[in-house]
Amino acid sequence: MLLSINMKQQIASLSNQMPDWAWNLIVFAAAIIIGMVLKFVITTLLKHYKNVSGYSLFKSLLTHLGGPLDYFVPLFTLNLMTPIMQLSKGYLDPLDRILGILLIISFANLLINAIKVLEDFVYFNYDLSKEDNLKERKIRTQLQFIRKIIIALIVLISLSIILLSFDNVRKIGAGLLTGVGISGIIIGFAAQKSLGNLLAGFQIAFTQPIRIDDVLVVEGEWGRVEEITLTYVVLNIWDQRRLILPINYFIEKPFQNWTRSTAEILGTVFVYVDYTYPVDELRDEFTRLLNLSPLWDKRVQVLQVTDAKEHTLELRALVSASNSSKAFDLRCYIREGLVKFIAQNHPQSLPLNRWVTHGGKKAPTDGEVKQIDSKTGNPNSPDK
Repeated sequence: MLLSINMKQQIASLSNQMPDWAWNLIVFAAAIIIGMVLKFVITTLLKHYKNVSGYSLFKSLLTHLGGPLDYFVPLFTLNLMTPIMQLSKGYLDPLDRILGILLIISFANLLINAIKVLEDFVYFNYDLSKEDNLKERKIRTQLQFIRKIIIALIVLISLSIILLSFDNVRKIGAGLLTGVGISGIIIGFAAQKSLGNLLAGFQIAFTQPIRIDDVLVVEGEWGRVEEITLTYVVLNIWDQRRLILPINYFIEKPFQNWTRSTAEILGTVFVYVDYTYPVDELRDEFTRLLNLSPLWDKRVQVLQVTDAKEHTLELRALVSASNSSKAFDLRCYIREGLVKFIAQNHPQSLPLNRWVTHGGKKAPTDGEVKQIDSKTGNPNSPDK
């Protein structure tokens, strides 16, 4: 306590020996220098983490908070040192107010970037690159929505504190309280769609009919959920287009979610062959192809005759994969392999149109059976 009193006396004595403008300039410069030194010490202690490969909490702190601290620490130091500046009340009050506003803005920026540090931590512990990432997608969807809500609240509260620091605004606010009821009703009618979207966002974040990285079929388009905001959802279509949909679309309209409870999925391949084709041989080839492919997850393997059409047999190969992308590639691989096997080993059993010759005599005229002149090779119409 005694040391503090002596220090104040020495500072007062020193300030009296100098012009006011020189003393104020020294205090201002000292506050900035002290702030920068503190910032330098903090970043130096954490600097060796910056080049660490992979995730590190200290690296994340340095990356996201390094920039905001450049402004916050000097402003905070200057705000502490303003009482020792030699200023009249006419200058000191505006300076305090300006510094207070800048400090609030820099602190709000610091809080927003601190949320990114938390986000990095969650993203590291809940990695989407895992094969079975259902839990990770749930957490990330909720985190993304909560982050946007918190940032909006930080901005709103900061703006409110800044405005309430002005006496005139406080007086206007007190007068406006009498009209809050009427204005609330008007705003409610005017913003009912926006409020509906916001409520739909809350519902999606916590009931989760969709999540980040879910595979959806919406409006006839196949894609993955890339972003969920407070008002809309971005779907990354397979050909790199983006489909933007209002968030309440996923509450009001039907859509397909291929990864709702698991990413595992079944895929089908249809092949059409002649009635004479030996299906057992193709079934053996189908098994061989699956065993050679790393895309198959070894759950489902079925090849059946699912229909007997007028001129062909319909064969359906049913396969399983761990996700929809692998299922698509597996279906293409199986389709190519089966068609190649049929063409190489039983080309006569590919779907055919039969032409029957009867040496100029009339032939049956049903379906694909037509009469061909045995001498000329030209089809004859039945009435000639």
